[in-house]
Amino acid sequence: MPDITSTYVDSLAPNAAAVKNGQNLVRKNSFTELSRTDSGDLLFGLCAGSGKLPYACSVDFMVPEKPVFRCTCPSRQFPCKHALGLLYAYAEGKDFAMKEVPGEIAAKREKAEKREENKAKQEESRVEDKPKKVNKSALRKKMQAQLEGLDQLEKLALGVVRGGLGAVDARRIKELKGYVKELGNYYLPGAQNELRRLLIVLGEEPRNEEGYSYAMEQLTVIHALIRKGRARLHARLEDPELALDAESTIEEWLGHAWQLSELKSFGRIKDHAELIQLAFHSYNDLAREEFVDEGYWLDLGSEVVHRTVSYRPYKAAKLMREEDSFFEVAQIPALYVYPGDMNTRVRYEEMTSRPSGAEDYQKIRKAAIRTYAVAVKQVRQQLKTPLGDKRPVLLLHAARIGVTEGGQFTATDEAGQTIVLEDIYSLAEGTVHLLPFLPAEALSDCTLLAMFHHNPDTSRLSAQPLTVFKGDEAYRLLY
Repeated sequence: MPDITSTYVDSLAPNAAAVKNGQNLVRKNSFTELSRTDSGDLLFGLCAGSGKLPYACSVDFMVPEKPVFRCTCPSRQFPCKHALGLLYAYAEGKDFAMKEVPGEIAAKREKAEKREENKAKQEESRVEDKPKKVNKSALRKKMQAQLEGLDQLEKLALGVVRGGLGAVDARRIKELKGYVKELGNYYLPGAQNELRRLLIVLGEEPRNEEGYSYAMEQLTVIHALIRKGRARLHARLEDPELALDAESTIEEWLGHAWQLSELKSFGRIKDHAELIQLAFHSYNDLAREEFVDEGYWLDLGSEVVHRTVSYRPYKAAKLMREEDSFFEVAQIPALYVYPGDMNTRVRYEEMTSRPSGAEDYQKIRKAAIRTYAVAVKQVRQQLKTPLGDKRPVLLLHAARIGVTEGGQFTATDEAGQTIVLEDIYSLAEGTVHLLPFLPAEALSDCTLLAMFHHNPDTSRLSAQPLTVFKGDEAYRLLY
């Protein structure tokens, strides 16, 4: 059974409303009965509801990494507020009576065990290393369609450049939006997103030089997608096996959604990983037409900063689980690592948690880059890649964080080199204005998690602070 804390329960909730409703059940003493087994792997109870009979809810930790939630309520939310309330009651130290496993739950456990046994037998009967059958003829047709789509995208981009960015008025933007929809027929969601992102920048009012600079950067991304995507598709078509590229992000740019089984087959998996979240934020991606939940984590084993990304399309957002800040250490049996450079995306299916301690924060301090010249070199190398992440995040050691005579916040390393701290264009929420509210001692000999950005107008590299770490404290400026 995992260490059940409020943070752990929060991580199981599908959204913020479910957290609030579950906690309210405990505050209002809605549970008429709270029970647990002697082994501690099952929590169950009765909770008053709108009907005459209370709801019977339980949380089964027979497999600690995959808790099973059961409840007799009619809610389609999973887990429901009653199961969450049961866990919050346990986390808050409410009295749970020791009881035997109820008969109906014992029967369900037995059925679950049989299903797992049958599943294991089926897995054993399969021929290992047997490649998944792929309809190569259909795949070739799809890639030919993608090449046609890239040709269409190139014509559109060239038309915008030849006509001049200043000539792109509301009528032209509306016309180009029609072409965005057409790109969907060519299996190029990445191209759709980037063209839509360009139109969003060009549609902003009032227009200024900074906006045109970002529009040019976006055109550069589109040009790189066309060039690299076309080369990749031709190379893949020449390969008899039509093999995927598991080292770069080009497959994702071309619309491939990596399956966990594929990542595993390419060896992009790490067993028994421990991650601690460094920062978290959610934002509205207008180009993708999705809400994005993004977390930055430190792998305590490799001391590498990864990120988790969860997409919630507008139409399905209410039905999907919303991620949130996490303040403990996630213990993950199997960590899947996507192709990429800095801050590679990771994903997992199962996890337990433990409280973070002094040793974990020591590893955060150890992972910080102490010389800014090294950090800047890494960032510039990343930014040179046209299809690379334009918002790289690094852990830095700061000898001090202060303000210049001109009122500019800076971080300074031990050698006296400084990095300008300012809110960046691509991150909607500001954090620099929060620095003066931190304790003075937290702004010296500290660790700083910062997101870097290159301003095309000033050609200056700056960074936005996300979290400041001092000792065993984490001052999150963004979550």
